[in-house]
Amino acid sequence: MSIQAEAPTRPKVERLPPLPPPDTVYRPMRKRIHLAFFLAFVAAPFTNLMRFDIPRQRFYFAGFELWISEFAIIFFALMFLMFVIAASAIIHGRIYCSYACPQMIFSEWSQDVERWGKRVAQKLRAASPALKKRVAQALFYAVLLVASVFLAFVFTSYFVEPRDLLGRLLHFDLVTVGGITGATVTLITFLDFTLVRQKFCTSVCPYGYIQGMLQDKHTLLVRYQDGVGEAKDCIECKKCVRVCEMGIDIRDSPFQIECVHCGDCIDACEDVLRKVGKPGLIHYTWGEAPKADAKAEPWYLRWGFRDAKRVVVLLIMAFYLTGLALALSLRRPVLVEINPDRSTMYTVLDDGRIANLIRLKLANRTGRAAQVRLWVEDLPGADLALPANPVLLQPGETFERTVELRAPFAADGQDVHHIRILAQANDARKADAEEMTFITPLKRK
Repeated sequence: MSIQAEAPTRPKVERLPPLPPPDTVYRPMRKRIHLAFFLAFVAAPFTNLMRFDIPRQRFYFAGFELWISEFAIIFFALMFLMFVIAASAIIHGRIYCSYACPQMIFSEWSQDVERWGKRVAQKLRAASPALKKRVAQALFYAVLLVASVFLAFVFTSYFVEPRDLLGRLLHFDLVTVGGITGATVTLITFLDFTLVRQKFCTSVCPYGYIQGMLQDKHTLLVRYQDGVGEAKDCIECKKCVRVCEMGIDIRDSPFQIECVHCGDCIDACEDVLRKVGKPGLIHYTWGEAPKADAKAEPWYLRWGFRDAKRVVVLLIMAFYLTGLALALSLRRPVLVEINPDRSTMYTVLDDGRIANLIRLKLANRTGRAAQVRLWVEDLPGADLALPANPVLLQPGETFERTVELRAPFAADGQDVHHIRILAQANDARKADAEEMTFITPLKRK
């Protein structure tokens, strides 16, 4: 006697007049944001929007060329960026992962390329299935190899000057550190595109695990909401599962580590259920509370500021942003450092003038040539023994030298004279002044 297992019964679908399309479709919007962030990722190192130049020890941020000694500005910049990511995790959950993370953008793109290769291969109607598979793989690997070289070049440009790196690439440099780094990043990128992809998000990237510690009851989630028993509206089409790039079932839990809040399952559920006259069952919600009517809520609730903690995070971000803006506004494009060299108190020159040694450092921290003029106040007849005045500085150039400050002997009975040395760049509003002393003998020798 055999017992046959009963096949699962599909829920009866009550057909109603179709509903109009939803106001928001997330996948096209997300792809447009992907494109914007990809263009920003490519443009940033070439426009000095943000770049670390390791060989020259420079940090470029928002067009400013910051030297490694300018720790305060670099500190405020990095702290502000860190709090932007932390605030995004606290308020909007994994939105960064699905909308802005380069790993997710490139992983989904590589999957699109793989599907494109298969579609092209299917057009070879006379070819055997094995040949179609090899053609699809060849197209897939060829496109990803070119993309890997390009993206490795862009990524390495964040740490090496792009023009220098391009020269190494064109000469197939595999000897210097820059060339070896570029080749290594190319290989890693290619393996990431072909083998790793979204597995990186669930096995290597720490952001998903940190998210579990940062989120709270008001963090944005992608949540499935349905009734129970006979009141359930889900028709078990499982389209939400099929479209998920991470391969999960959002109906199991909104807290799965694999869920990156992309919203593809929302679009899929809306697309199916609206055809039978019902709204979708998957939504963006603030925490586990039922989806609220956004139009009835104040603007600050719709933006995610739903408790005091979020306001405090916003204030901290504003503090670091203000500090960064002040540090950049007070920054001197041309650094001037003037210090006395007391290895010799003074020297009597052949013409009778007195000379003191001065350590002079001028650094052009801009991307254009600058001229710095120096002069002395409160010491009649004084001049600096410079090869040229004003001093011409090329972009990024540092002029560092010990020079003589010369002045006629003054028979005023003083051996210490308080003076000021001033330096002004050609585009500076005011001069930098350094107060110091000029030492002379009491009597003419």
